Amino acid sequence: MDPRVVVVTGASAGVGRATAIEFARRGSKVALLARGVRGLEAAARDVEAAGGTALAIPTDVGDYDQVEAAAARVEAELGPIDVWVNNAFSAVFAPFTKISMDEFRRTTEVTYLGYVYGTKAALDRMVPRDRGTLVHIGSALSYRGIPLQSAYCGAKHAIQGFHESLRCELLHDDSNIRTTMVQLPAVNTPQFDWVLNKLPEHPQPVPPIFQPEVIARQVVYAADHPQRREYVVGGSAVATIFGNRVAAGVLDRYLGFTGYKSQQTGEPARPDQPSNLWEPADGEDGHDFGAHGSFDASASSSSAQARLTRTGLSPLLVNLGAAVGAGAKMVAADPKAFMKALLARPA
Repeated sequence: MDPRVVVVTGASAGVGRATAIEFARRGSKVALLARGVRGLEAAARDVEAAGGTALAIPTDVGDYDQVEAAAARVEAELGPIDVWVNNAFSAVFAPFTKISMDEFRRTTEVTYLGYVYGTKAALDRMVPRDRGTLVHIGSALSYRGIPLQSAYCGAKHAIQGFHESLRCELLHDDSNIRTTMVQLPAVNTPQFDWVLNKLPEHPQPVPPIFQPEVIARQVVYAADHPQRREYVVGGSAVATIFGNRVAAGVLDRYLGFTGYKSQQTGEPARPDQPSNLWEPADGEDGHDFGAHGSFDASASSSSAQARLTRTGLSPLLVNLGAAVGAGAKMVAADPKAFMKALLARPA
């Protein structure tokens, strides 16, 4: 049993919901921060059923005053914060030229500044005690931008830089506070059912797709072992990050050829699809979306690469092997596009 006090932002659905439940299984006291009242209420019931203590706090992480007030309430009702998991985000599926500046700003406020605000609220309480752990939920897109997600990718890149800068400062101060980051692959979450979509077809994660519980297990492990600067989940994420380091130009062209099609299902976009950007889709007028999205049939519930990184094996060797295997699958999935990207004249 692990009775630590854990804060999870974006806890009403998706990875945040699954992570809160995973901590609850160990007996943690879990504060659930998100905007959606219906989603939060359901998440709190899930946490209690899993054996944890739940405190649901409706919070817009894009508003620092709300985040600070939530942190104060957590410490008043649950006790000193031991772990803070930054996870909340929003996004827009559209070419950059079709995104309004208000939409881009709002995505950045939630997806990037929400992490900054959460970190500040947590550190203001952790620093005087000289203990605590910060876990930032990142993505392979923290390293590699893809088409149709410019606002999200820009925010994830910013989080990566923020995390590295903060880590250096904590090391300089010889602090006992730890910060780590978990880089995600494509995940089956409700985001694709409530994201602001301006594409002609319904959006989808780029396969291979993993269930949110795969991520949750790695997040909890990262909170237990925060000395490592980052954890990468899934061979596809490892291959994307590694490929970007050695052949970024080839990936530019490959994603230019394939990135639009691979992020759409082929089915027409629903005209009545909710948008979670400005108002929560799981708010009082919405419904609970749960942890899973609509891709259960094609999502994997395990990752050999993720499991092996939680053993005593060298993460470098595990990730190198995963990158080779996932890279070969990517090439095999569309060899014509890969060869075209490889042989094309650099732009």
